[in-house]
Amino acid sequence: MRDRVKAILRRLDKVAKQREQGRRARARAEVPTVSLVGYTNAGKSTLFNRITEAGVYAADQLFATLDPTLRRIEVEDVGTAILADTVGFIRHLPHDLVAAFKATLQETQEASLLLHVVDASDERLSDNIEAVDSVLEEIEAADVPRLLIMNKIDSLDQAEPRIERDDEGVPKAVWVSALSGQGIALIFDALTERLAGTMVRHRLRLPPNLAGRMQSKFHQMRCIVSEEYQDDGHLLVDVRLPQTDWHRLEKREGNQLGDFIVSE
Repeated sequence: MRDRVKAILRRLDKVAKQREQGRRARARAEVPTVSLVGYTNAGKSTLFNRITEAGVYAADQLFATLDPTLRRIEVEDVGTAILADTVGFIRHLPHDLVAAFKATLQETQEASLLLHVVDASDERLSDNIEAVDSVLEEIEAADVPRLLIMNKIDSLDQAEPRIERDDEGVPKAVWVSALSGQGIALIFDALTERLAGTMVRHRLRLPPNLAGRMQSKFHQMRCIVSEEYQDDGHLLVDVRLPQTDWHRLEKREGNQLGDFIVSE
């Protein structure tokens, strides 16, 4: 048994190192991570399956997800993001379990946004939310921005998919059914608003020696609003993209893109 424990600890350490390398790579590439959290049986893995169609194991039992599962998703005006499924939280999460699931919980600690999945049909809804908040505090993830996902509206009378907003108009909760698929599109709408940040729009007139290469890059970034080649071979292109992407692209191109911006 001691040998078995040692082997498991070595595997956990290896997983943690691999996850850390992945997080560093995503940070360098400025790829946001969205982590699903919630009380056990809230429907996180079912929601993960619905969003990613990844076929992740979902079961109505404690800790059905034992290892963090990561998938790429595409979010409008944001681009690629990473969606992470996590273990189901319970009240008074034991410290040895916190250590065992460190690789999973680190995805939560370092996420750009937490999707706190709640079983909206559970009569202990408030208690479950408090339990998750308590665990997030314990694992030092309480300050990570979060969006409530009020799941299982198919079990409620007259509940409709919708986005709830705070006093400033920012999405704070989305009412959905992961099982039926109701409201899933609204989650992506809310993700766009919460993750996109400042968007910029530029109209560029690119010379023939740059037109083809930059057109290809813009298509890869999926940021072209309109484009047309002029008689002299110049490319007139209208692009809309996150400000961080624009600055990164400018830097790669030697800060010359600004010279080709034209007024409407």
